[in-house]
Amino acid sequence: MKRIERKHLKEDELAHTLASARGYIEPRRKKIAGALIALGVLVVAVVIVSVLRGRTRAESEAALAEAMVALNAPVVPAGVEGAEGLPAASALSATGTFATEEAKLNAAVPKLKTAADAHPGTEAGIQARYHLGGALSSLGRHAEAMQAFDEVITRAGDDTLYGRMARLGKADAQVRAGQVDAAIETWKTMAASEAEELPVDAILMDLARAYVQKGNTEEARKALTEIVDKHPESPYLAEAREELENLKG
Repeated sequence: MKRIERKHLKEDELAHTLASARGYIEPRRKKIAGALIALGVLVVAVVIVSVLRGRTRAESEAALAEAMVALNAPVVPAGVEGAEGLPAASALSATGTFATEEAKLNAAVPKLKTAADAHPGTEAGIQARYHLGGALSSLGRHAEAMQAFDEVITRAGDDTLYGRMARLGKADAQVRAGQVDAAIETWKTMAASEAEELPVDAILMDLARAYVQKGNTEEARKALTEIVDKHPESPYLAEAREELENLKG
């Protein structure tokens, strides 16, 4: 009997629960249906955005890869002979080789710009614009190079790896363009940074050279001395010591 009574009690509780749920849902059916539809739309939107982002990422990486093929292509002067005395590939206009560095960079620039402009906010697009800045600077197009580096800084963020690299790239372009004071200020700030990924010894070397170019030998000595004292494993150590000796003379 007790087992039967417990069974009836459970059935009554279930019926009461279902009735309560029905009583709650019935007057709110439209609202609940609307909420479920909105949730479904949100889920679909999230899926679509994820798919589009994945497609955009793939497309931007493909565009960057194509541009980097041109940027990293070998330079083989036309007068150089290849294997078995054959003319160099560049002399035959073979795909993937260039007779001069300038020719290679001129071929890479439009590809890098296309990759950067097509997907400017993606990581691949930012990388493409950074390399674009370097290529333009090497071609002597310093104003365009600085503009490209500025956009990298804006899109990547000043405190990111590519943001910092772009600042260094811009400083190099500034020196090439004769804007030595502006470059010095950038290098001073970067040399004082505590970011681990920054090549502080290389920055100090650039800073010393800029000071020498300005005729400020005292500040050049300070930068070179910092390399010697604080970066004993630096590949610039021997050059820094030699420059210090030259400045003493």
